[in-house]
Amino acid sequence: MKRICISIALLFFIITMSGNSYSKNRLPVIEGLYLGQKPPGLIPELFAPSIIKKGFRAAGAAFTPDLKEFYFRRRGGEYKNNTLVVIQYKGNQWIESVVPPRAGQPFISPDGNILYLGNMYRERNHSGWSVVKSLDAPFKDFPIMRLTTSSKGTYYFDEATKLGNIRYSRLIDGKREAPRSISKEINTGKWTAHPFIALDESYIIWDSERDGGYGDSDLHISFRQQDGSWGTAINLGDKINTKFQDQYGSVTPDGKYFFFHRSYGNRGDKADIYWVDAQVIENLRPE
Repeated sequence: MKRICISIALLFFIITMSGNSYSKNRLPVIEGLYLGQKPPGLIPELFAPSIIKKGFRAAGAAFTPDLKEFYFRRRGGEYKNNTLVVIQYKGNQWIESVVPPRAGQPFISPDGNILYLGNMYRERNHSGWSVVKSLDAPFKDFPIMRLTTSSKGTYYFDEATKLGNIRYSRLIDGKREAPRSISKEINTGKWTAHPFIALDESYIIWDSERDGGYGDSDLHISFRQQDGSWGTAINLGDKINTKFQDQYGSVTPDGKYFFFHRSYGNRGDKADIYWVDAQVIENLRPE
């Protein structure tokens, strides 16, 4: 009996560390992309609250390119710590699972083969995701919260410092260049963080506290200029930004919707995921 108990414990450990999902939960029958939700207009709406809102925080949304996997983080209630969750479309059914063991801020590479988690990552394989790996130096030495990539393979990431700082690193002839700070137009204000780079690098979205904002962290956008520089930082406006922390903006792989989350409550201990038609970005693009 003792040997059997040890074997069961060992099996559980292997499953937990293998990177595959567990604690699967079959959701009510839902049809269609985006968890079967009715698309929003130009006013942000809560995303699938009856499905993803468990505990106190739902934050950090990320879709795979085929839109059949939705990753986010939960915390609160039965989720004592930040927990990475995935809802996958399999066999005409959306199925929810927990993804152990690391719960960093998720971002899926444009080809769908890498799950970035700050300065860590996992590679897709025949059984799901690989074990968690560390980015090579110097990236592993940066206190990265969110790392996103363009279709060119350029990294854009932040640093968890007092004021925050956004850097980038291009992939040149198969080699990664040393990270550089992005323009002062972007790295201005307090707690500049959580960048999202467009696939074609035509714009970048991030959040920070700045003079003239709507309260706490606001979401901003800067468009690439013809000379390659970054344009003036544009606040995304009062339909998206509020007196609370509006953060972690991203555009879905099909370019149709803009996702972000809003933190509120005592020290931002509560959060909800919102989505809105990505036309709100195009409405800000300079002519």
